[in-house]
Amino acid sequence: MNGQQPDRGGNAPQIFQPLAGDDPTTIAGYRLAAKLGAGGMGKVYLSYTPGGRPVAIKVIRPEFGEDPEFRRRFAQEVQSAQRVQGLFTAPVIDADTAGAQPWLATAYVPGPSLSDAVVAHGALPVEAVLLLVAGMAEALHVIHGAGIVHRDLKPSNVLLAADGPRVIDFGIAFAADATSLTGSGVTIGTPAFMAPEQAAGHRVTPATDIFALGQVAAYAATGSPAFGEGTSHGVLYRIVHEEPDLTGVPDRLTELVTRCLAKDPSARPSVAEVIGLCQSANAETVLRRPEDWLPAPVAADITVRAAAPAPVQTPPPPSSAPSVAYSPTTPVAPATPPPGYAPTVSAAPATPPSGFGPPTPQGYEPPRPRHPAAPAPMPAPGHPHAYAPTQFPTHPHPQPYPVPPNGAGPRRGPVLAVAAAVVLAIVVAGTAYSVFDNQGRSQGQPDAGGRTTDSKQDTGSSRAAEPKADPKPADYKGINLTAGYHLTLGEEVRPQQGEDGGYELSYDTGGYLDAETSGGNLVLLDPGQEGSLAACRADTRFTQNVYVNKLSKGRQVCVTTGTGHLGLVTVQGFSPEDSPSKYLTLDVTVWRNAAPTP
Repeated sequence: MNGQQPDRGGNAPQIFQPLAGDDPTTIAGYRLAAKLGAGGMGKVYLSYTPGGRPVAIKVIRPEFGEDPEFRRRFAQEVQSAQRVQGLFTAPVIDADTAGAQPWLATAYVPGPSLSDAVVAHGALPVEAVLLLVAGMAEALHVIHGAGIVHRDLKPSNVLLAADGPRVIDFGIAFAADATSLTGSGVTIGTPAFMAPEQAAGHRVTPATDIFALGQVAAYAATGSPAFGEGTSHGVLYRIVHEEPDLTGVPDRLTELVTRCLAKDPSARPSVAEVIGLCQSANAETVLRRPEDWLPAPVAADITVRAAAPAPVQTPPPPSSAPSVAYSPTTPVAPATPPPGYAPTVSAAPATPPSGFGPPTPQGYEPPRPRHPAAPAPMPAPGHPHAYAPTQFPTHPHPQPYPVPPNGAGPRRGPVLAVAAAVVLAIVVAGTAYSVFDNQGRSQGQPDAGGRTTDSKQDTGSSRAAEPKADPKPADYKGINLTAGYHLTLGEEVRPQQGEDGGYELSYDTGGYLDAETSGGNLVLLDPGQEGSLAACRADTRFTQNVYVNKLSKGRQVCVTTGTGHLGLVTVQGFSPEDSPSKYLTLDVTVWRNAAPTP
C-alpha cells in the first residue's frame, strides 16, 4: 500500500528525481531525499529511518484529504494494511491519516515495477513468470487474510526485487471509491486490468484480484494486455463481453491464465490453486527462486535502484508527532538550548530546607558535587531506568518552593500541617454524623427534625435504584436493502437512497454493510449464536463494516447507533444473479434508546 514506481519519461526514467519547488522537504520528521514518482493518488518520496533503512512515503493529494469519507476509509485501510506482513508485500511502517495531508510510509523496494521492466526490456521468460505469479499469489493470501481486496492489481503495482516480487498499493483504490473526485477527472484503477464484475459496478470479492492476477500474468508473458489497448470504454466492453486474446501466451501458461480470466468469479481458482497451477506448469518440480530469477537487464535495473541517495545526517524535529507509536525523530538526548536561553527555576540545594519535600531516610547522604572533568557515575546494575544526566534535566530531589528572604518559608511546614489536621477532623466528623444518621433512619429513629424515616419507605432512593425497563422490540420483516441504500433505525425502517452520511446502517456498493453514524458500530455474531437484546449489549467485537461475502442465510449482525438505538439484522436471502439490482433481504428488530451507556 505505497506506490514506488517512478514516472516514465521515455524508456529511461529518472529514478531518483530532485525535489521541486512545490515538494515538501520533510514529512512528520522524515527528511525527504528524492521524489520517486507521482500518480492519481499522490506523490511518492524517498526517505530514511534513523537507522538508515530507506522508506517510501506516499503523500496523498490534497483533494482527497479534504474528503471526510475518503479519510475515514483511508484510516480503516491503513489499519488493516499494518496487519499485512508477507514476504511478497511492502510492509506499512508508519502513517498519519488525521493530519492536514494524509501520508503513509512503507519499506522501500529497490526494484523496477513490472510495467517499467516490460516496457524497457520486453516480456519475461516463462520461468520468471511462474515465479512472479506464485509470489503474487502468496501476497494476495496475506492481503485477503487481513480482510482487504486489492481492487487495483496491475503491473505498475508489482515491484520486481532481487528476492521476488512485491505487491503494493493494496486498499488505496477502496478508499478512493469513497470520494466524488473519482467521477470528476481523477481515475483510480486501470481499466485494462479490471475484472468483469468490477467494470460493471457489481460486487468486488477476492476473486476479483484473481482475474487481475491472470491479466498481469498474460502481460508479463506477452508484453501486451490480454484485452488489448484503446479507450477505457472499449477495453471495459471487451472485458465484460468478449474473450481475451491469448495467442502470444506460452503453452505452459495457458491453463493458468485461462482459468484466472473466467468471467464467472466462482469459476476462478483460489490462491492455493493458483500456486498449484504454477507448480504443474513447472514440470511438477518444486518452485525455487534463484538469485538470478530475472533476466540480466532487469537485474541491472535493481542494482541502479539500490544505489539510493544518501540520507541527510541531521533530520529536523517533527512539527507534529506521527499517528503511530514509531517516530523517526525521537531524540535520545535533549537538544542544545538556543542562544540566550536560561532556565527559570533555580537548581535545588544539596540539602532541602526543613519542612519541604519527602522525609529524608535514615542514613541518606546527598550526592556530592562532581568535578566537571570527572566521568559520569555508572547506573546500578539491573536498574533499567537509572538516572542519566544527559537524557533528562531532572534533579534527585523534588524542587523546593523559593524561600522568601525574610525567613518565613521554613514556618510554612507546621502551618500546613495544622491546617491539614483541622480539615481532616471536619471530614471525619461529618462522615461519622452521616453514618450514624443513616443508621438511625434505617432503624426508624427520629432525625434532627423529629421525623422517623424507615429505609423501606424511602421511595425516592428506591426509585433511583430500580433498573430501567427494557424497551419493546419493533420488528420489520422482509426488507430488501439495495446496494447504495441505507436504513435509519430511529424512525420508519425503510430503505432510503444514499450509502455515505449520518445514517445508521448502509449497504455500500463496495460490498459491505457499514455503520455510518459517529459512535456507531457492528458486531457479526457467530454462526448458531442467538441474537437478542442481551447478546447485542454484551458482545464487544466491534467493527465498522461487515463484508457481504462473509454472510449467509441466517447470520445475524448487531447494530449499535450513535443515537442510542440497538438493532438486530438477520440475513434472509440475496438477490439472484439475473436480478437487475443487487440487494439483501433482511429481518430487522429495533430496540430504540436501548444502547448501553459508555
